[in-house]
Amino acid sequence: MKTAIIYFSQTGFTKQYAEWIAEETGGECIPFAEAGKRDFSEYDTIAFGSWCHAGMIRKLNWFKEKMPQWQGKKKIVFAVGATPAESPEIAEALRKNFNDEEWAQVSVFYCPGGLRYENMKFGSKLMMKMFAKMMDGKKDKTESEKVMAEMIGKSYDISDHKYVMPIAECVKSFS
Repeated sequence: MKTAIIYFSQTGFTKQYAEWIAEETGGECIPFAEAGKRDFSEYDTIAFGSWCHAGMIRKLNWFKEKMPQWQGKKKIVFAVGATPAESPEIAEALRKNFNDEEWAQVSVFYCPGGLRYENMKFGSKLMMKMFAKMMDGKKDKTESEKVMAEMIGKSYDISDHKYVMPIAECVKSFS
């Protein structure tokens, strides 16, 4: 069984998860920039990982456009974000990225990453800092808003290898 793990990473968290998945499954990590040049016909499983911003999985449309070509293959999406895995909003946000037909064809997972301001592009960094300042200045914050304001004010890492285990099991179940 051959597995391709395509990843699009801005600050390194998605790349780290892709590498961990490859270690657990024997799969091949492929940076998104190289994916367009590849023939995936020899793979049994195709996993796509990318980072989330405002609930949207970046570059997901590329994967969804390719899905019809990958009939009979296991299709997996793993999204990496700055929100802790326990957040109740994650499931709903992930679901909104797919229509019903797509959702039925793909296994979707979430992996918490964090923020690395030092690795962000200028526009993303500016937008996050503005959002952090807005959250910090908000009056009558809920408890979750207080936690969010504190978290997004600086870089942090909540990634953990344990989050790849369900993905690895999903890959292995398709042998």
